[in-house]
Amino acid sequence: MTRLPIRLRLTLAFTVMMALLLAALGWFIYARFDSELSDQIDQSLRAHGDDIASLLAHRDIGRSATLLGREESFAQVLTPDGRIYATAPQLGPRPQLTPAETARAARQPFLVTRPRIRTITGQGRLLARPVQARGQTFVVVVAASLDDRNESLRNLRTILLIGGPVALLLASLAGYVVAGSALRPVEAMRRRAAEISAGESGQRLPRPEANDELRRLGDTLNEMLARLEAALERERAFVDDASHELRTPLASHKTELELALRYAATPEEMRTAIASAVAEVDRLVQLAEDLLVLARTQEGQLPLEVRRVRIADLLGDLRERFASRIGESGRSLTVHPADGLVVEGDRARLEQALGNLVENALQHGDGEITVRAALEGREVEIHVEDRGPGFPPEFIRHAFERFSRADPARGGEGTGLGLAIVEAIAAAHRGSAHVANRDGPGADVWIELPA
Repeated sequence: MTRLPIRLRLTLAFTVMMALLLAALGWFIYARFDSELSDQIDQSLRAHGDDIASLLAHRDIGRSATLLGREESFAQVLTPDGRIYATAPQLGPRPQLTPAETARAARQPFLVTRPRIRTITGQGRLLARPVQARGQTFVVVVAASLDDRNESLRNLRTILLIGGPVALLLASLAGYVVAGSALRPVEAMRRRAAEISAGESGQRLPRPEANDELRRLGDTLNEMLARLEAALERERAFVDDASHELRTPLASHKTELELALRYAATPEEMRTAIASAVAEVDRLVQLAEDLLVLARTQEGQLPLEVRRVRIADLLGDLRERFASRIGESGRSLTVHPADGLVVEGDRARLEQALGNLVENALQHGDGEITVRAALEGREVEIHVEDRGPGFPPEFIRHAFERFSRADPARGGEGTGLGLAIVEAIAAAHRGSAHVANRDGPGADVWIELPA
């Protein structure tokens, strides 16, 4: 079953609540009005009864005396044995109480509603009470018609039964209009969102002027659009840079093979061309692996085999791995002891990150390369320092961006992905990567990992 539009659902919910409220309010008004009218009739009967009791106490009205009835009630005086002592003409010559009721009224007063009382049209209300006068007991019976009360209640029911639905209909229409007005900013945002495309930048959703939930929703969605635009722009730049980086080794690879086919006259020339092509293939493979690592980190799917890793063992393997490269470059690699430091992580990925840092120092730095680790609070910091010219100040905040390179003064070749991969691996281990220039000559690049 298709769900109803939110505007209609809000109107229906409002209508149901208003119906319940109007019903409760109508019931309360009706019950209160009924109670007030009944109390007024009972008070009138008690007042008339008091007047009859006073008349009996101060004056002997006799058996043949006639009690004048009031406009709203009529009285009758009975003896304890049920005989009429005096009566109003409207009540007729017969007692209004049965012998049992007369005996009860001689003991204590009571009120009763009867569907019919002689000479009174419709329902009647009757009060019977004992009166002590001149040394004997009388029973005073006062009766009043309920026609006026019932007619007032009927009129009130009619007003409520007609006015209630009309009020509910008007309130529902008003609720429908108000719901539409409240949802109009949402519809405006929806139309604008339907018009926004990936090819248009800077498009934003309209926001209502009122500082309410819808405005905050618009702000949140606009912030999301800004983040998506930035991410899309980064992806476009990533694809452009990747295409550029892949184009160069592919072109070199093709050129080497074409030259070998056309001009290689001896086996030695052919081997040289093939060796150059293999080097370009290695570069392509490494670039593809680096791009894959970055893509996986962006998707949160970089596989890690987490276990306890001793930093001393990690740095020892790093020193052995670069021993020949350091010797060929004529530089030195100093690894400070890191006894007792342990982290939980993927050893292969950590070796890859530290290898990229040392590789970066070899390509772009100068002088001695120092690797040291230290415990700073709850973090283990692993620093790789060199004695080269350092990073240009304007490059430091872009150092970990993909395909970013310092100015040509740092020299060397590379894809510009090494430091980006370092940061991605550190983030996958719930850590971070940092870069700074040393106080003296050289650069300092380090990663922080939870101890």
